[in-house]
Amino acid sequence: MATGVERNQAAWSAIVLAAGAGRRFGGRKLLAPFEDGVLLDGALKAAFASPASTIILVTGSEAADVATAARAFAERQGQGGRLQIVHAADHAEGMGASLRAGAALLPADSAGAFVFLGDMPRIPTAVLPRLVEAVETGAAAAAPVCGGRRGHPVLFGAGLFAPLRQASGDEGARAALAGLGPRLALIETDDAGVLFDVDQPGDLAG
Repeated sequence: MATGVERNQAAWSAIVLAAGAGRRFGGRKLLAPFEDGVLLDGALKAAFASPASTIILVTGSEAADVATAARAFAERQGQGGRLQIVHAADHAEGMGASLRAGAALLPADSAGAFVFLGDMPRIPTAVLPRLVEAVETGAAAAAPVCGGRRGHPVLFGAGLFAPLRQASGDEGARAALAGLGPRLALIETDDAGVLFDVDQPGDLAG
């Protein structure tokens, strides 16, 4: 049964990066209480609202607890069947390692993959179909822009899966986006949720 954004005929996927240690936060960032649950719930909620049939959650630090929290949220949302969890054993390398682990599991028939960050709990679901439309009409990737700043999530077309699988260091997906020029569709939005992330405990009240 489709939920959130109506499913397209094309197969879409999503990766939720949830492997960071949250050192600036003091640890256990994604498990910190936030609104009616924990911080990670917000990113998962947005991912479940996307047309992605497969949601790949990448764990690293505090892997068991993060996985348990994710499964519990997915079950509460009736979305347990869409969630797949993978552990990035080399997560200490940086975001690139987490991205590699998630991208390695992308289905062969996937038309594209959203990349959500686990510490960004206020992604507006209204922007998701606009990203899909941009990729469906020829963009290599699409990302929201608010107030002149590029935000998240980014939707990568299947043509960029190879560089995602080769991501390294703490650059994450930047290498995959470098040089795209106009092939990166920038979708304007006035919802600052595409920029809001949590680095320190004080940000939870933002």
